[in-house]
Amino acid sequence: MKKWIVGILSALLAVLMAFSFIGCGGGGPEEEVDADGNTIIDMMVHVAQQSAEGMAYNRITDAFNSSDAAKENKIRIRVDYSPRSNSATGYETELGNMLNNGTLPDIITFDAPNTWNYAENGILADITDLIAEETQSDFFEISKNTYNGKLYGLPIQESSAGIYYNKAIFRSAGLLSEVENMTVDNAWTMTQFESICNRLKGKCDLPVDLQLYNANDEMATYLLYPFILAGGGTFLSSDGMTATGYFDSAATIAAFDRLRNWVNNGYTSFDASNVGFYTGGIAMYLSSGWSIPEIRNQYTQQLGEDWGILPYPKGDTGTAASATGSWSFGMTTQCATPEKAAVVLEWLVSTDSSVAITDATGMIPARRSAVEEKGYTEGSPEYVLYDQLNKTGKTRPGTIAYPEFSSRFRAVINQIREGTQTTSVIVSGQAAQLQEYLGRYDR
Repeated sequence: MKKWIVGILSALLAVLMAFSFIGCGGGGPEEEVDADGNTIIDMMVHVAQQSAEGMAYNRITDAFNSSDAAKENKIRIRVDYSPRSNSATGYETELGNMLNNGTLPDIITFDAPNTWNYAENGILADITDLIAEETQSDFFEISKNTYNGKLYGLPIQESSAGIYYNKAIFRSAGLLSEVENMTVDNAWTMTQFESICNRLKGKCDLPVDLQLYNANDEMATYLLYPFILAGGGTFLSSDGMTATGYFDSAATIAAFDRLRNWVNNGYTSFDASNVGFYTGGIAMYLSSGWSIPEIRNQYTQQLGEDWGILPYPKGDTGTAASATGSWSFGMTTQCATPEKAAVVLEWLVSTDSSVAITDATGMIPARRSAVEEKGYTEGSPEYVLYDQLNKTGKTRPGTIAYPEFSSRFRAVINQIREGTQTTSVIVSGQAAQLQEYLGRYDR
């Protein structure tokens, strides 16, 4: 089977598809041992060392290196901090180059929707039999890290997004009573959401920031795909190989067109300020859990405690969907010591490690035991995201061509911004391009 690596952005596809994964280069992985006889496990992560998440990785890897587990197994972790570029391409490009050159590290962080692609293309190794069943069963949702019934990754944390809202703006507009007692179980509908956006016009700079300006990044796909699913839309067949009839279905086109209408009606904008919610000018903001520590650490003067999180609106027929899926740890196919790397993986996703990372990022732990330890208070912003994750979370579609799917999704948003074609023409065209791309895989 001919296999092609697929880059995150369409601009990289021509370059990345030059890499054939039949041969990985080099003479095979070799174990590296330090002067004290410890096996070096190289780990590459996608964030800067000085970031909150990077410092959390630093703490948990330092803790491992001084632990009894490290001494008993004679292992040391060495971390390479390789932050992604603003367009989210640098890290993925580096992985492709490393694979081709035979220089992949032992462990990497990777975005869970790429599991099928990375497994198919020989980046990720099957770890099904290396990870204890007790560990595997403690995760809320591990299926997103599986491919063809095999396990290829362990979630670092869980991701849920919601609509942050400024209570002061809602209060002054006479709308606070309509939303302040809302829960995931009695979430608003799209029509109710639109009504509130319409009544917020003129009461603030902008009713809602949906981060449409991030349409060149995975952020747009991650935040916006639930609106399409809630509207009854679909993306791909269950095997991830057919786009036509799914991505260009009437319901999918209608859901994208509804997003377009929100822009046309002045509810949201492609040119919103990315700090407009934080500084008090925008009433609502679609974002993930990472905005919680941002608000509490940087914007207490502007927002104080006068803010909350609302769930994604349901479709008018009651269909509910919310964003899920975050970064994971995985072992690469070029790891020379899988059993020792598995010891490290178990440590990296332990309850203590999960708590340490999510305390830094504001995300939801991927492990049940870590959530129990954190003990979310009902009604808190964290609880809203946790409750939503469990009740309405829907993963992004599984496909070996996920990066290309995401590129096509974001192209729809960018072409809507251009405004020169109907939504039907835009979505149908992107579906056709995605189908053509899928046809390049010899199955």
